[in-house]
Amino acid sequence: MNDDVRNIVLGVIAAGISAGLGWLARTYLWRRRLRRKQAFFGLPDHSESLLVVNRAAGGPELSVKRYDVFALLELSALIKDCHARAQVVAHDATQQGFGERTEFCIGGPYSNRRMAAHLASLLPGVWVNTDPEPVTERGTFRIGGEYYRMERGRSEYVLLARLTADGQEHSRPVFLFCGQRAVDNQAATRYLARNHERLHRKYGTGSFVLLLKVVNSQAYGPDVVELVADVTRAARTPLPEPSSADTAA
Repeated sequence: MNDDVRNIVLGVIAAGISAGLGWLARTYLWRRRLRRKQAFFGLPDHSESLLVVNRAAGGPELSVKRYDVFALLELSALIKDCHARAQVVAHDATQQGFGERTEFCIGGPYSNRRMAAHLASLLPGVWVNTDPEPVTERGTFRIGGEYYRMERGRSEYVLLARLTADGQEHSRPVFLFCGQRAVDNQAATRYLARNHERLHRKYGTGSFVLLLKVVNSQAYGPDVVELVADVTRAARTPLPEPSSADTAA
């Protein structure tokens, strides 16, 4: 074997070793990223999760609004990426606690009984106006001492929460997407899909409650979302007994 042939062979071997090491590095980083994503969502390989859907407000039957269907599609993609499975369940057909399976609950308490139960037991510092009249006050959030009223199509709010059972190390999380309108629910799921890595870096696998603002949904749909505040502490601190002024609000 002359020098030229030897150099060619050595070059091929070196290229093969470099390609193999590169593949191993990429595979390691991909698996590491997948495990972090699975840990954040509580979705190990082949695990089961629940997608709890609401009904269109005022409808006699289960009829999911168009934007809530889009929200389900966003979440389904996340679940599939984690190599997990999802079961779609109606809000009034879910009679179990939480912690055994990851749960994604979509819709406000006026159209989702499961959401109303979660707010009452897990977020006692959150109050949502579910009265049909006056229309301008319906959907108003009270978080702690602050009120957040909806300007339909211009300025709307949605709560995005990741919650786990206190004191249960291996408890699976429940994710809440509680918007003033259906388009806000999709905005929250899209925000979670885009920012879950940043949220994992900040909160790990702990609980958090974020208040998001959906800007000009009549023009931009669910795409323009602003983080208003981390309201975890206020949302988990029970509200004082309601006064007549609170009832009117």
